[in-house]
Amino acid sequence: MVYPNIKNLREDRDLRQREVAAVLNVSQNTYSQYENGVIELTASNLIKLAEFYGVSVDYLLGRTKNPTTMR
Repeated sequence: MVYPNIKNLREDRDLRQREVAAVLNVSQNTYSQYENGVIELTASNLIKLAEFYGVSVDYLLGRTKNPTTMR
């Protein structure tokens, strides 16, 4: 699964992959694989990213275009 919103959120905040990887306690390579859809994010890491960016998990998954909408 590709997560285009996680890359967009990171770039909009001028963050490097290694900085977001540190939030998730994973390597930069693992985070890169999340962004590129090589491996899927775990539920716990989706929640961590949603809290970090202040958006909904649905937004991270591409289920809504509104970052604050909860389904």
